[in-house]
Amino acid sequence: MTSLPLILRRRPCRSLVAALVGAVLTLGVAHAERADRNQPMNAEADSLRYDDARQTSVFTGNVVITKGTIIIRGAQVEVRQDPQGNQFGLVTAGPGLPAFFRQKRDVGDEFIEGQAQRIEYDSRTETVRFLGGAVLRRFVGTRLNDETVGGTIVYNSSNDTFSVEGGPANRSAGNPQGRVRAMLTPVPKEAAPAPATPPAPLRPSRQLGEGAQ
Repeated sequence: MTSLPLILRRRPCRSLVAALVGAVLTLGVAHAERADRNQPMNAEADSLRYDDARQTSVFTGNVVITKGTIIIRGAQVEVRQDPQGNQFGLVTAGPGLPAFFRQKRDVGDEFIEGQAQRIEYDSRTETVRFLGGAVLRRFVGTRLNDETVGGTIVYNSSNDTFSVEGGPANRSAGNPQGRVRAMLTPVPKEAAPAPATPPAPLRPSRQLGEGAQ
């Protein structure tokens, strides 16, 4: 299937982009929280299996992972660390509950949030792959601004870009061809300052002393 690239920059124009296969969207010049990469990873789960030789930890049951502003949730999360200290996570969804990822951006009160049947996190390349029923959203505060749906979404937090692929894995009753769908909200223009009220013109007097007390 031929990929159809699309570059969307944050400008004041509204778009509802439907039926696109293989899209690339740019979220703007701001980046995700750079400090997250160097933050410790904390985890909560019902059980843990640790393998020191392989430097892997497998958390199972209502798993919640935090790393700086990053929040990851899933039925199972496997975390691996390489000799350089880079961390790699594999998040698996549970029955009726997709795997979940959330991270704050460096601009204002904005967040990137995504879900899928499987999520792969790579701290070395600062990328997150959402596989199977993938959805990626951008929130400003609690308001949903952008939403993209596809079979596979790859989000790169180092430059705030992501690519979306459709295809058979993205098919549903409402989308039989499995095409990529996106909704993007425009960035509002700054309100122009109101024009200054011009001074009243001078009015000639009809006789000397008019208006004098």
